[in-house]
Amino acid sequence: MPTTPPPTEGAADRPSRPSRPSRRRVLAALAAAVPAAGLPVLSSRAAAAPAAAPAAHGPAAADALPGGGDLGPNVLVFDPGTPNIQAKLDEIFKQQESAQFGPGRYALLFKPGTYNGLNAQLGFYTSIAGLGLSPDDTTFNGDVTVDAGWFNGNATQNFWRSAENLALNPVNGTNRWAVAQAAPFRRMHVKGGLNLAPDGYGWASGGYIADSRIDGTVGPYSQQQWYTRDSSVGGWHNAVWNMVFSGVTGAPGQTFPNPPYTTLDTTPVSREKPFLHLQGGDYRVFLPELRVNARGTTWGNGTPRGESVPLSQFYVAKPGNDAATLNAALAQGLNLLLTPGIYHLDRPIAVQRPGTVVLGLGYATLVPDNGVTALKVADVDGVRLAGFLIDAGPVNSATLLEVGPAGASANHAANPTTVQDVFLRIGGAGPGRATTSMVINSNHTIVDHTWVWRADHGDGVGWETNRADYGVRVNGSDVLATGLFVEHFNKYDVEWRGERGRTIFFQNEKAYDAPNQAAVQNGSTKGFAAYKVADTVTTHEGWGLGSYCYYNVDPTIRQDHGFEAPNRPGVKFHDLLVVSLGGKGQYEHVINNTGAPTSGTSTVPSTVVSYP
Repeated sequence: MPTTPPPTEGAADRPSRPSRPSRRRVLAALAAAVPAAGLPVLSSRAAAAPAAAPAAHGPAAADALPGGGDLGPNVLVFDPGTPNIQAKLDEIFKQQESAQFGPGRYALLFKPGTYNGLNAQLGFYTSIAGLGLSPDDTTFNGDVTVDAGWFNGNATQNFWRSAENLALNPVNGTNRWAVAQAAPFRRMHVKGGLNLAPDGYGWASGGYIADSRIDGTVGPYSQQQWYTRDSSVGGWHNAVWNMVFSGVTGAPGQTFPNPPYTTLDTTPVSREKPFLHLQGGDYRVFLPELRVNARGTTWGNGTPRGESVPLSQFYVAKPGNDAATLNAALAQGLNLLLTPGIYHLDRPIAVQRPGTVVLGLGYATLVPDNGVTALKVADVDGVRLAGFLIDAGPVNSATLLEVGPAGASANHAANPTTVQDVFLRIGGAGPGRATTSMVINSNHTIVDHTWVWRADHGDGVGWETNRADYGVRVNGSDVLATGLFVEHFNKYDVEWRGERGRTIFFQNEKAYDAPNQAAVQNGSTKGFAAYKVADTVTTHEGWGLGSYCYYNVDPTIRQDHGFEAPNRPGVKFHDLLVVSLGGKGQYEHVINNTGAPTSGTSTVPSTVVSYP
């Protein structure tokens, strides 16, 4: 498959590009300088029932923490009558456009109604969302735009931003959403087309769409990979390496590897992400219901199915709240709404109660300062973790996120825990270390869109500086991952030990900065697999999985394979690929000893359609 998309209607005059995709890490030095801390504080127009200000530190045992309250200064709430909306959007974008590792965090919320002539450009750590129960309740006659002008037309570093629950009538008929990892497009209705490439059709490495309807055609163009779940599209234009669909009406048929479309009629189990909405003048959080064999959106036929919970049942956390305060709120039976900002933790946030919701706004960020685990979940039913970032601290954490304790054994099939748009980062914003980033011990957990990233650029980056051996480890049984992005770990990026695990879409790059072959030697095996299924597992299945290598420190490094799994009938893979980016390192096989080796500098995938 060529590494550049074929000419398409409306794109014939675009400039030609080199045959090899220029990776985001290679061009990192060309990026605009990250703005310094100290961004101006923007006032909030969020309206909610007044409540006592939360304590900045842990409360005394007898103190009761309030539920509800205002959403803080970095949640901006607009209605159609708000003056100068475009100016405020432009102000935030100017601050956040190139602030890849800056401290700013913003949520832009729009009350139901119609907004004319807006172009909401989104920079780093900026989320935009409508406040209706349906996307069609909040309509832009305009656009929500992500482009890559800040990075010379290269969209491969457009991380950490999101759009949810809006209807768009794009000004020119097509909305541009040129993103990379950790940039979900959820519950959106585009009344036109959707262009996933930057202006000029530069390189892009995304991405994720769920519970959305695009009336026109989606044009990935230069996007290397993409996963779309439980949605509707009017058409899909082309593919580069790995395009995966599950439960999508209008999706192209199964044709991997040429073109590289992997298509499942339904998603085995799904439950959409919780979201904030207004009922009258009151904020509530909607909790969508579980769906089995899901297909299409949840909102196309009237009121979505699920439960709406008043904000009074949430502790509205603010930056400055410590872990003792957050745990006290949880112990009272409150859920957590993490407003935008950075939260430093000296002990884990402990989620013990079934059905607890921990929902972040505007990429709220948890930082374990002293080597603790940022968040631990008990082996209970129906916990929902959504919409926040965990940033490893300078002292090594054994783990950053644990879903269920070691040895968890309860059956959660009827009401699983969901981990959605929860992103983990080791290094980049500063020194960070973690042995294993995400551990899933509870059975039936659904991991729906995560990016677990050992940073390869930014501050605090180096083979030992931001050491992180393992990205995601799954010990629980019947765990489902939909949209799994895990990159650059020193050893295994994903290690799956639980039975009956399933993954729909996987994107990986091996660590760029391995100093030599010996540093990644795994016994007699050359290199640690990107995705390893343990030898003891008897049943496992995966669809649409890709691993790339770019060993730019030592281009002679070789990987025996990208994927490793027991060779038995119950362990099945569909549509696998490995890619050597420009010949910087090579794979000997795709999975185990199956699949042709990569070679040369052509950046052409080696594929396996079915294994065994």
